[in-house]
Amino acid sequence: MTQTRIAYMPLASYPEVVSDASIQAAVAFAPMLESALNVTTFAVDIPHVPSALGSMVIDVPGLVRSAKEKSKAECHRLRSLVQSAAGSRLDVSCANREVVLGAALDAAAAQARYFDLAVLPWSGEMAAQDMAHAVVFGSGRPAILVPPSARAVTLDHIAIAWDGSRVAARALGDALPFLAKGGRVSVLTVRDEKPLSGSDLAGALASALEKRGFTAKPLDILLGGRSIANALQDTALSEGAKLLAMGGFGHSRIRDFILGGATKGVLGDLRVPILLSH
Repeated sequence: MTQTRIAYMPLASYPEVVSDASIQAAVAFAPMLESALNVTTFAVDIPHVPSALGSMVIDVPGLVRSAKEKSKAECHRLRSLVQSAAGSRLDVSCANREVVLGAALDAAAAQARYFDLAVLPWSGEMAAQDMAHAVVFGSGRPAILVPPSARAVTLDHIAIAWDGSRVAARALGDALPFLAKGGRVSVLTVRDEKPLSGSDLAGALASALEKRGFTAKPLDILLGGRSIANALQDTALSEGAKLLAMGGFGHSRIRDFILGGATKGVLGDLRVPILLSH
């Protein structure tokens, strides 16, 4: 039986929706991963809560009904948007799930575990951020965040943010299968951000990758007044990398979650598709 790589894209419809441009960019990026795409839209189910005032002041049942209808309509629109963006280039399947209010994020994280990776539209909206946090830290699968500025390209060059840590090694392992045949790897190590476990981490990894048949280039980076997130993305973009892979450091998915500096900075200003592993 032929094996098929399948990426997963969850789209919430309530209370906010990710921008159309972000969704279109993420769908266009999926064929570069040589994968099919499974999309789930989440419609909201708002339980009826009896009120002592009934509908004397506010028509609560009417508001609930309106919100649910809007959510279902938005799910239908999102599936049409995905199908249109996919065209004939991508094998895409769409399904809808109705989940109780507040349960979409946990449902998406759980469902993502059944796929090879998640492809997540990224933008500044809280809907995109909440979904990314849920899937990255709750699914156990790699997730690629795709900003609206991303373009459909061949993944012939990836960059890895390398500090020798466990999560960086996992990100590297998750990213390499997506590298196009004959592609190259840029190993990015920031020298002046925190103590490192060796003096030539980038060179050591590049040498190890070369022995495995990859073309790799070590790059030691100095912050020069920049944040670590800007330093990594600036270098990845200047080198021509099409994807930046890094470990996702974090300890919680709630809105005031705790993130490592690099992860938090990149999520605050995403300029290149980024693969996060946690």
